[in-house]
Amino acid sequence: MMPGGAGSPLQQLIAQFGSSVIVIDASQLAAVNVDHRKLYQGKALALALPRSTAEVSKLLAFCNALRIGVIPQGGNTSYCGGTAPDDSGTQLVLSLRRMNTLREMNPVNDSMIVEAGCILADVQRAAADVGRFFPLSLGAEGSCQIGGNLSTNAGGVNVVRYGMTRDLVLGLEVVLADGRVLSTLQALRKDNTGYDLRHLFIGAEGTLGVITAASLKLFPAPRSVATAFVAVPTSASAVSLLNELRTHCGDLVSSFELIPDIAIDLVVRHLPGSRVPLDGTSPWYVLCEITSALPNEPLGERLEAALAAALEAGLVTNATLAQSERERQDFWFIREHIPEAQRRDGPSLKHDISLPLDRLAAFIASAGDWIRDEIPEGYLVCYGHVGDGNLHFNINQTANPVQSPNAAAGALVSRQNEIRRVIHDRVHELGGSFSAEHGIGRHKVEELERYASPLELELMRAIKRTFDPNGIMNPGKVLRIASLSR
Repeated sequence: MMPGGAGSPLQQLIAQFGSSVIVIDASQLAAVNVDHRKLYQGKALALALPRSTAEVSKLLAFCNALRIGVIPQGGNTSYCGGTAPDDSGTQLVLSLRRMNTLREMNPVNDSMIVEAGCILADVQRAAADVGRFFPLSLGAEGSCQIGGNLSTNAGGVNVVRYGMTRDLVLGLEVVLADGRVLSTLQALRKDNTGYDLRHLFIGAEGTLGVITAASLKLFPAPRSVATAFVAVPTSASAVSLLNELRTHCGDLVSSFELIPDIAIDLVVRHLPGSRVPLDGTSPWYVLCEITSALPNEPLGERLEAALAAALEAGLVTNATLAQSERERQDFWFIREHIPEAQRRDGPSLKHDISLPLDRLAAFIASAGDWIRDEIPEGYLVCYGHVGDGNLHFNINQTANPVQSPNAAAGALVSRQNEIRRVIHDRVHELGGSFSAEHGIGRHKVEELERYASPLELELMRAIKRTFDPNGIMNPGKVLRIASLSR
C-alpha cells in the first residue's frame, strides 16, 4: 500500500486535489504526451493544472510522499525531449499555464515579477506597455512560457547584447520536491548574502524543483532601430563583420544572425509571401540590428557607414537597410521561419552547438566538408546567433528520386548517432559546447556523460540528491539516476 491512503496513485491524486486540478481527459493528455519534435511519445498518469504556488507546494509534497514522478511542462517547445513523460503511465505532467499573473510591474526599478505560466510574448508586451523592454526573444515566444525559458536558460536573438535568460533574472520563487517554497524574489541587483541559489534552478530543466515565479530585469525600450540584410562571401567574413560593427557601433549591436543561401531558398520555397531581400546570390548572409533607447538616433547612418567600411575591406558583397518596419519584419521573417521551412522540407538532424568566435569559421568549413563528402543522405543547413557563437548545425535529408520519402528519411536517421558523434567531437576539440541554448533534456543525457568531466558529473549528481533525494523531479532528464522506488 502506498503512503497517503488507499487506492491507486491516480485515485489518491483526484481525491486530494479534485478533477479540476488533476485532469485525465484523453485529448488533453494526448497533447502533453508527445514532445515538440515528436522524438518521444509517452503516457502520462494525468495532467496537473494548479492555480497557485500553495497548490504546487501541496501537490509536490503529495507526489514526493507517493514517489510519483513529476514532469514540469511549460509551452512544450523543448527541442531535447525535456518535457515529455515516459511510457510507464506513472508520471504526472505538471503545467503552470493557469499561473499566468503579472504580480508586479516596477518601471522605476526596471523590474517585473511574473508567474511561470506567463507566455513570453505577453511578458514582452507588458514591459512595452510601460515603456520598458524585456529582451528575451525567440521563435517560440508566442507559445513558450517563462517557466520553461528559465528552466532551459533560453537564448534567442538578443544574447549578443543582453545575455542568456540567466542574465535577465533578479530572483525566483521555487517549489522544492518536498513542497517547501524557496523565495528570492527581491528585485535587487546587488545582494552578496551567501550562495546565489537562483542559478541552480535556471537551466536545471525542472530536475531540482518547479519555478513558479520570477523577478525579471527590464531595460529602456528601444526607440531607434536600424536593420540590415547583408551578403558576405564566407562565414569567416561574417565573424570579421561582427568585429567591424562593434568597432563602429559599440554595444548598440543587438542581433547578429548568420544565414546560408540554402536556408533562404527553403523559406522562399515553402512559405508563401517570403522573398529574397537582396538581388543576386551569395553563399552566406547576415541579418544584423543595432538599437538605441534614444529617439531619432541616426542609427541608419551609423550602420550604413559600418557596412561601407566592411564593403571596402572585402567583408561584404552587398547589403540593404530596412526602410520601414514592414521591411524589417520581412527580413526577420526569413530568419525566424528557417526551422518551419526545414520541417516542411523533410526530416532533419539538429545540433545546437557553440564555439569561440575565432574558431567558428574553421569548424563550419571542416565539418561542412565532412558532411558533403561523407553524408550523401543529407545536406547542411547551418545558421544561428553568430554574435554569441551559437550555431544550429542541422542536416536535412537529401531528396533521392530512387527512394521513397520514408526510405530517404530512414537512410539519414539511421546514421544520426555516427553523425552526432563526429560533429560533437569536433566541437569539443575546439573548446565548444554540444548544447548552446536547448539544454539536455532526455535527448542529450549520454552526450553530457561523454563530455562533462567526472568531477562536474559528481557535483551535479550531489546537487540533484540534495534537492530531490527521492528522484521525483523530471526523472530521466539531464542526469541518469536510479529509477523511483515504489
